[in-house]
Amino acid sequence: MKIVVTGATGNVGGAVVRALAADDRVTEILGLARRLPDAGAPKTTYAVADVGEDDLAPFFAGADVVIHTAWLFQPTHSPTVTWQANAVGSVRVFEAAAQAGVGALVHTSSVGAYSPAPGRTVDESWPTHSQPHAAYGREKAYAERALDALEAAHPDLRVVRMRPCFILQRSSASAQKRLMAGPFVPTALVRPGRLPVVPWPKGMTLQTMHTDDVAEAFRLVSLDERARGAYNVAAGPVIDAETFGRVMGAKVVPVPDVLTRSALSALWHLHVVPAEPALFDLLRSLPLLDASRLRSLGWAPRVPADEALREVLHGMADHAGGASPSQAADAATTRADEVRTGVGETSTPEG
Repeated sequence: MKIVVTGATGNVGGAVVRALAADDRVTEILGLARRLPDAGAPKTTYAVADVGEDDLAPFFAGADVVIHTAWLFQPTHSPTVTWQANAVGSVRVFEAAAQAGVGALVHTSSVGAYSPAPGRTVDESWPTHSQPHAAYGREKAYAERALDALEAAHPDLRVVRMRPCFILQRSSASAQKRLMAGPFVPTALVRPGRLPVVPWPKGMTLQTMHTDDVAEAFRLVSLDERARGAYNVAAGPVIDAETFGRVMGAKVVPVPDVLTRSALSALWHLHVVPAEPALFDLLRSLPLLDASRLRSLGWAPRVPADEALREVLHGMADHAGGASPSQAADAATTRADEVRTGVGETSTPEG
C-alpha cells in the first residue's frame, strides 16, 4: 500500500508515519510538510507542500490512503491565516483526494469540533458544530461540514474522521509549550514535584493521551476497510483537579473561570501568551469522549492519560523536542524568535 500523510513532521503526523512504517502491509509512505525534517522514517520520502496553497492532486496520485493531519495553530491574532490553512486547506485536501481517486481519506478532526457538552460523555453521534468564537473549534467544525459534502458527492470514497482528545508526547513538549504558554513561562516550574501548590480551573475536566496511541489508531483505521465514519480517540483516567494534583505532586487550588479568563485575555492582548481567551471558553465547553467504537476495531491505549501528561510536563522542563522544525527543542534562540516576531503572531504548523 502507498499512503500519503499531510503534516508528516508534526506531533501527530510524525508518529503516524512511524506507525505506518512498522506495518509490513505498507510499502510506500509520502510525507508532506511545509518544512522537511532533519531525520526521516523507513519507507518514507518527504516533499514540501502547503495544503492551503499548492496543487495536491499530483502528490496523491496512486495513493491507497491519504491521512490529513496538517494544521496551523498560530497565529491566533490573525484568524484569516489559520482559516486559509485549516478550513480552506482541508477542503483542498479533500477535493484533491477525490480527484486523485484514492481509496480512503482519514481526516484529523478533534474533540474541539463537538458542540458544547461540558462534563458529559458523548459518542460519535453528538453534533459537531463547536462554537463560533474559537478559531480552532470553528475550523474543525467547518472541515466536518466539508466532509459531509464530500461523502455525499463521492459515496465510494471511504472517509474516516478521527476525533481525538489532547495529544501529548515528550518530543512535542517544547512545541506545545510554544503553542499554549509562550516564551515567558519558566519551564522549570512545570516539572512535577517542583511546586507545592498549583492552580486549576474550578470544576474543569479534560482528556489527554499519548501520541503513539493516537498513531496506532490512525494506522488501524487506515488499513482496516471496515473503518468508516467518525471515531472518538481517548484514554483514561479523566484529568480533573485531583488527578492533576497527583501528576504535579502538589496541592491544587481551584480558580474561578472569571479570574482565569480575565488573566488569559489580558496576557493574550499584551502578546505575552499565544493562547487566545476564546480557546479557554472552548476548553470549558468540551464533552468527554466515549471511545467504544474505536475499541470495537481492536484498538486500546497503552499509556494512561495521566502518564502522557506527566511525560510532556517533564519534557517541557527538559526543553525536549523532535527532529522536525515544527517540533524543535526549546532554546534561548527559539524563545527570542517568539518575542521578536510577536507571541501569538508566528505561524506554528502541525507538520
